[in-house]
Amino acid sequence: MKISKFEHACVRVEKDGKVLVIDPGTFSEGPVLEGADAVLITHEHFDHVDVGKLRAASPDLEIWTCEAVAAELADVPAKVQVVRHGDAFETAGFGVKVFGEWHALNHPDIPIVQNVGFMLDDALFYPGDALTVPGVDVPTLLVPTNAPWLKLVEMVGYLREVRPGRAFSTHDGLINDRGLAVVDNWLKVEADKQGAEIRRIGVGESVTLS
Repeated sequence: MKISKFEHACVRVEKDGKVLVIDPGTFSEGPVLEGADAVLITHEHFDHVDVGKLRAASPDLEIWTCEAVAAELADVPAKVQVVRHGDAFETAGFGVKVFGEWHALNHPDIPIVQNVGFMLDDALFYPGDALTVPGVDVPTLLVPTNAPWLKLVEMVGYLREVRPGRAFSTHDGLINDRGLAVVDNWLKVEADKQGAEIRRIGVGESVTLS
């Protein structure tokens, strides 16, 4: 399984010639959906879903997401399928399990939206904009490291509660190079404490999971 980091919150996951893309939002540039067989979308916020990108994608594309996002994608030619917490399905050669229901609290005046996390092949967990603890072993976690809804103490607490075998940063496109250096430092501190690989993948970089 190969993971490639795009801007902010988008990743491509490849296996056996198949391509699955998670959260291709408006901050994610370049040919994010090129060659994609399936897309997983955690929630409706623009930094996680770009309707224009999906509208222009192949009608053969499979999109799996929560009910709220599916309603926004009514005119997208691809096949859109709704999933909820507890569901399991197969797409693009991946076995996928769904965990979580709600986005983390952003602002006291903004309603909380739906948010679903995805576990791929029991090997890679992407929680979206939530600190969902799936309650199962997480070999690799894509951990949010910066957001209006997230504090450092919460990110560190999440890593310590999930205790993944390894973790890579996501949701880090809102900060400049100095901020990313701070993120790198705290991830290294936690990596040393847990004795695990915990770090940021740069945009355009890839990691292959054995």
